[in-house]
Amino acid sequence: MGEAILGGLLSAKTFTPSEIVVAEPDDARRDALQASHGVRCVPHASGALEGARTVLLAVKPQVLESVVSDLAAELPGDALVISIAAGITCARLESLLPEGTAVVRVMPNTPALVGQGMAVVSGGTEATAGQVEEVRAIFGAVGKAVVLDERYQDAATAISGSGPAYVAMFVDALARAGVRQGLPRDLAQQLAIQTLRGTAELLERTGQHPEELADAVASPGGTTIAAIEQLEAGGFRTSIGNAVSAAVKRAKELGT
Repeated sequence: MGEAILGGLLSAKTFTPSEIVVAEPDDARRDALQASHGVRCVPHASGALEGARTVLLAVKPQVLESVVSDLAAELPGDALVISIAAGITCARLESLLPEGTAVVRVMPNTPALVGQGMAVVSGGTEATAGQVEEVRAIFGAVGKAVVLDERYQDAATAISGSGPAYVAMFVDALARAGVRQGLPRDLAQQLAIQTLRGTAELLERTGQHPEELADAVASPGGTTIAAIEQLEAGGFRTSIGNAVSAAVKRAKELGT
């Protein structure tokens, strides 16, 4: 996720490579990031803090506390700290940082790499409205970003944060079904991806409710309604609902 954001921000020219320092402990990853993105990479978080105005914590929630403990003492007093760690509240992060540190929590997703990300932004108690807007603008440069009350973060994580995995699984399932019907794999995948892309664009442009679009495609006695009946019989909607609920539950567990 961190590299997706990095690549997206550089592609959008929000920052230049010289304005970014990446802390990466793995030697091979550090070399790869420096070679592919032209940014300066250092092995320790503390080495990236000198003169830093904005600090992005792109780490797993399980290691956040240890990372923050290493950098808290050297964090510039006026630095804005952005966290993309799932489930970790602003209050918890504030408790690990020097008093008065401005914290903004973000749940982005991997399509940021191609400028089509979706991010949900929530400010902590010390973050000003201007700082929250600054973070929204940063992530808005690589897709769309909205400011929401933090109580919605876990649900947003389950939908847009984890969502690319669900969508990728759907595309793969649709393409594999096409292969079973005799289509070449490349063609089946192209059909699935473009259909997904076009449907999403149609819904966004028209503002049409998804159920209306489904009804419009499903002619009486036709192929689409036969397919929809099978999806419903297999618990398609229920499975998605259960998946989102499981993701929300796990996000809450990570935050405790």
